[in-house]
Amino acid sequence: MAMTTTSTPGARGYGTPGNADGPGGPSVTDRLRGRVRSGFGLIGPRHGRHSLSMEQVDSLALPIGDDGVVVGVDAEGQPAVLGLNRPTPYDVVLIGGLWTAQVLALRAAATGARVAVETGRAPAWMQMVHAMGGGQNGMSVYDVGRVPPQGASAGNPVLVVRDCGMRPPRGRVVSGPWQAVLTLLPYLSPVAPRLMRQARLVGVQRVSPDEAAEIGRTMALPRADVDSLPTLPDGVTLWCADRDRQYVMTQPTDAETGLLGMPRRMD
Repeated sequence: MAMTTTSTPGARGYGTPGNADGPGGPSVTDRLRGRVRSGFGLIGPRHGRHSLSMEQVDSLALPIGDDGVVVGVDAEGQPAVLGLNRPTPYDVVLIGGLWTAQVLALRAAATGARVAVETGRAPAWMQMVHAMGGGQNGMSVYDVGRVPPQGASAGNPVLVVRDCGMRPPRGRVVSGPWQAVLTLLPYLSPVAPRLMRQARLVGVQRVSPDEAAEIGRTMALPRADVDSLPTLPDGVTLWCADRDRQYVMTQPTDAETGLLGMPRRMD
């Protein structure tokens, strides 16, 4: 259907040149341009200028990379955040206790990630699944070697937790875009050095002096860190990424304590 318009005598179209109010008066177009230039006559708030001296510029800081899972607090009491949801493959190895791995899984699910647990001790994880709504709210448990493809995406990130004992087999589901893999090792095993070298991030909790020495050689840790590993309290983890190292204490919430108990290294 064609649309037709009817002109009305005396009607003025905005922007039509020559529509002046009278002889020598400004046209509508000129008046509109003047209003645009002057902000339509609205006077905004007047504030003093914000400025910094050169000495104050160095105090400015922007929070970069602070989105993710809060894994605890550092030595200064500041939140330590682990960004698991990444567009690139991300492998994490934790040499430590089940308690810490379960807290990380709970917190990852709370950020919106789906958690797939591959484990040989399903009963230890099923209490979490039931507490979260029977697997309908972001956590599923699978037998070793039975994790199906997860279909991770930017809008549906996934964390795969591999709780497969001292010698975890090669996983069918590996890290990829928006799919991180956390491998839990209760102790240092013969396959641990290979896994640590391949991982982007390694967490180490309390280990024996011999294990600490081996980890120190594999990770090129300073002597002070090697000596501290056998004395770490429950809930404290040394996180290592490239040349960066940070001690973090994982402090449970009341809900986490009710579900998992207090921090502990042994299970």
